[in-house]
Amino acid sequence: MQSVLAATRSSQLALSKRAFSTSVRRWQAVPQQKPVLMKEFKIYRWNPEEPEQKPKLQSYQIDLNQTGPMARPFNILDALIKIKNEIDPTLTFRRSCREGICGSCAMNIDGQNTLACLCRIDRNGSKDSKIYPLPHMYIVKDLVPDMTQFYKQYKSIQPWLQNDNPPEKGEFLQSPEDRKKLDGMYECILCACCSTSCPSYWWNQDEYLGPATLMQAYRWIADSRDSYGAQRKEKLQNEMSLYRCHTIFNCSRTCPKGLNPAAAIAKIKLELAAD
Repeated sequence: MQSVLAATRSSQLALSKRAFSTSVRRWQAVPQQKPVLMKEFKIYRWNPEEPEQKPKLQSYQIDLNQTGPMARPFNILDALIKIKNEIDPTLTFRRSCREGICGSCAMNIDGQNTLACLCRIDRNGSKDSKIYPLPHMYIVKDLVPDMTQFYKQYKSIQPWLQNDNPPEKGEFLQSPEDRKKLDGMYECILCACCSTSCPSYWWNQDEYLGPATLMQAYRWIADSRDSYGAQRKEKLQNEMSLYRCHTIFNCSRTCPKGLNPAAAIAKIKLELAAD
């Protein structure tokens, strides 16, 4: 019996020594370092407090393989945050959710309007990335456009449910077929990527409502629970609010959520022609 116990103790001691030595080796292991991968970002800069300085592109270099917690940038917003935190704290841009939901970080990246948080970095170090604010907008500072006119137009379509005869009990009911008509419109996050890609909106921004606002207008016209469809259509019966759209589909190509504002505008035109 004693010999069995002695053998058991010796085996346990050997296992503990082996485990200890293994953990020591792991602790002493040196992590492999990835090779440096430098990427150049050319970012639009303009400061209203220095009106004598013209807008310019400022270059920044960051290592795309830099290791550490949250250190390696995977999308353009990560790169902008890294530049602001570690290189130039004066860089100004909007951001919030970092998940493609809020629309705050909309900007023009390598020639296309998109959301910085959804735009992956091209890991080709020989190619630079050019980042501008949304085109044909007044600029507050750097990558921050003035959205005052855009939101004013959105407010003008009264984007809320209007019905003078609410149900006596419960809530407004809607059939699955009627609910399906809203798909592809209610998902809009008002990032303005589509409107600022539209040449008609560039030229007539003071009167033409633009793809984003018009799609939201049709979202309420198509809603079976809303009883103000005729009034909503009447507001669009003029030369500028709707009919400046020439159906070139820039809005649908650039939408970061994959929506189709051009289709919604076409449906509004069809309904107005049928009335």
